[in-house]
Amino acid sequence: MRQLLVFATILFITNANTDVITCGSVLKLQNQGDNTRLHSHDVKYGSGSGQQSVTAVQNSDDHNSHWQLLGAYGETCPRGTGIKCGSLIRFKHLSTGCFLHSHHFQGPLSKNLQEVSCFGSAAHGDTGDNWEVVCSHEHWEESDPIKLRHKDTGVYLALSGQVFGRPIHGQREVIGTTNTNSMSHWLAAEGVYMDLKDQ
Repeated sequence: MRQLLVFATILFITNANTDVITCGSVLKLQNQGDNTRLHSHDVKYGSGSGQQSVTAVQNSDDHNSHWQLLGAYGETCPRGTGIKCGSLIRFKHLSTGCFLHSHHFQGPLSKNLQEVSCFGSAAHGDTGDNWEVVCSHEHWEESDPIKLRHKDTGVYLALSGQVFGRPIHGQREVIGTTNTNSMSHWLAAEGVYMDLKDQ
């Protein structure tokens, strides 16, 4: 009986560790409000910053929806480090190498909301790439929805509810907003997750 209890305890700890999201992981962010994935591709906005567009798509298989989790601008986050709630991280778009970014430009469709773009590279970035992970545990856990607060401007990553026409027909507008609801909550979805290192 004692051996069975010890085994159960070890199994529980192992499962808990695999739920923690870690730096270096590559994942898709699923919007809790409408089940779409955060997305980008080499299509520039025709207004605002003119930077690479960030949208949300329904197709869960699109390779342009993969983002790698890295440390904040000017900082490192070793692979396998658990991401704590309240910490700053960057999201690198795996296909094009730019970073999830925001700034004081108007949204392309929702003019009263803030534009979100993909900007820079590993060699060229700034603090506009930093996002605070807002969650309710010690660490960001795979099963829990989170909010992402843009450090420089204070807005939350969200969907506006508006949909683009050509050339990105059917894709959802991603914006920064001060209001939070189901459209500003995100889940860790498909991806390659780095094992949690001993902290």
